[in-house]
Amino acid sequence: MKDLNLKNLPGHIAIIMDGNGRWAEKHMLGRITGHKKGARSVRVTVKACREIGIRYLTLYAFSVENWFRPSEEVGALMELLETYLRLELPGLIKNDIRLTSIGDIEALSGPIREILGDAMEKTAGNKGMVLNLALSYGGRDEIVHAVKKILKDCQDGILRPHDVSKDVFSRYLYTCGLPDPDLLIRTSGEYRLSNFLLWQSAYTEFYFTDVLWPDFRRKHLVDAIVDFQKRERRFGLTSGQLQRD
Repeated sequence: MKDLNLKNLPGHIAIIMDGNGRWAEKHMLGRITGHKKGARSVRVTVKACREIGIRYLTLYAFSVENWFRPSEEVGALMELLETYLRLELPGLIKNDIRLTSIGDIEALSGPIREILGDAMEKTAGNKGMVLNLALSYGGRDEIVHAVKKILKDCQDGILRPHDVSKDVFSRYLYTCGLPDPDLLIRTSGEYRLSNFLLWQSAYTEFYFTDVLWPDFRRKHLVDAIVDFQKRERRFGLTSGQLQRD
């Protein structure tokens, strides 16, 4: 970690955890085994982010499109989610990590919603880091959901149309209360957002790696952060303007 500047860390890292299936195929194993190995990388990454000092970590755990995968795979993913929540809760509490979630949580089964809600309640007071799980999540769905809520509030007289601004709109998103991601990491060599945090990523720095998610370790996370620290974030301004400021 000699190249890592602990004074210039991204406040919020988001990760598209891609490549479980390809990892399994590469090792001539079933896709479900690939997902199980990927769960190990989740544990490693959460621990590394907490130790390094990352304040917010959002993991794309299950997309709305994932519901259309074979029922056996969907069922296995839900079992993995349930197992993760049960096994990791003591560690989240011990390490002062608050668990939150975004997405259409109502689409999850009742038992999983109950376990998720219990974990979020028991970690609600933790302040060391926020671990945010995107579950049954889709960026376009989130935006449509926000528009519907805004329209209803306008109809109910709670909000006036001309009061809607970018800041107001952001408050209607699932991510209300969370800062936009500074760094978005995607594993497995794919170069797309896959319907993830579309509104929030307007000025996010992207980092793509060929490493498959089950092989993702602390050193790969550090590589991404070091690369982030080499960039100049201008937010539409010029370098000269930033230097004057």
